Amino acid sequence: MIIIALDPGYDRCGLAVMNRAETGKETLIASTCITTNKEELFEQRLLVVAKEFRAWIQQHKPDVCVLENLFFATNQKTAMRVAEARGALILIATECGLPIREFTPKQVKIAVTGDGGATKKQMILMIPKLIQLPTNITYDDEYDAIAVALTASAIFSSLAGFEHYPHA
Repeated sequence: MIIIALDPGYDRCGLAVMNRAETGKETLIASTCITTNKEELFEQRLLVVAKEFRAWIQQHKPDVCVLENLFFATNQKTAMRVAEARGALILIATECGLPIREFTPKQVKIAVTGDGGATKKQMILMIPKLIQLPTNITYDDEYDAIAVALTASAIFSSLAGFEHYPHA
């Protein structure tokens, strides 16, 4: 199973592609953080993220798209823009025929660290212990996408088939 995972955003969007073999072995195929030019209009930034995501889907041919439920920050304007980016990414995945699965931040923290109250630092320290990272990672958003992919793999492995996992 090929999993494409997102940490949605329009300033930075984390992406990770993971292979989960029938044996349960997980391999990170690729990961990145799409960054956009802060000087451009929101619409142009959203277009950059959307085009790059579509290209990743076409290149890696995933079986499922996974992402974390939206966490509402105190800045409502930023939360709205992230929600818009998230909607555009979900639309692209759906257009490409991918089932969408969502996980809560607590599910992700439990899957990666075993602690639903884990900090960002604890998450980042745990990820390389769970999966080999091929490159240096600059942004937390990329770690977040990898963590979501690991969560999907853990949850899917406990189910008879991922298609039975309901949307969150």
